[in-house]
Amino acid sequence: MYIQFYTEELSAEAALRELLPRILGSEIDFDIHVFQGKTDLLDKLPMRLHALANWMPNDWRIVVVVDRDDDDCLLLKQHLNQIAADAGLTLRNTSVTSQPFQVINRIAVEELEAWFFGDIPALRAAYPRLSDSLGERRQYRDPDAITGGTWEALERELQRMGYHKGGLQKIVLARDVARYMIPERNRSRSFQTFYSALKEIICIE
Repeated sequence: MYIQFYTEELSAEAALRELLPRILGSEIDFDIHVFQGKTDLLDKLPMRLHALANWMPNDWRIVVVVDRDDDDCLLLKQHLNQIAADAGLTLRNTSVTSQPFQVINRIAVEELEAWFFGDIPALRAAYPRLSDSLGERRQYRDPDAITGGTWEALERELQRMGYHKGGLQKIVLARDVARYMIPERNRSRSFQTFYSALKEIICIE
């Protein structure tokens, strides 16, 4: 089996390259295609999926990962699903037994950094000066509900402890934290939805 991942930014690619081998194991091959931001992904995805639909092997899957940002999560998901349906590809939630799903769309709420807040032990393994009670603070108890910008909040906490003083280096952060992440313990609901989808692909394989 082979999986193509589509993501909007290099930091997501950095995190996935650390995480995916541990989740998928050695029997499933994958590649990651990075677009130049969310708008670029949404603009180019229809053409990319249309091209794939004409020859995509039965044992291929496509996983699209985008940040919610300020979008309505339901509307964004519907838009992504419509792009796949218009290309003639089968979605996970509409597939039938005789025709396995080909596309899974997943949204990081509100941003990739929420997935890092979901695993405080991984954050502290990468940045030991962070408080071990960080996840107990009211504003961080629900990683998917952090207000005022998730990456901005993480930047503030890291800079307070002397890290990333020149500004948050998102790719470095993603690589550093994802290296220590354990999917099963992540408190982000959007991460667990993403993780569950990958486990389902593994079971199909």
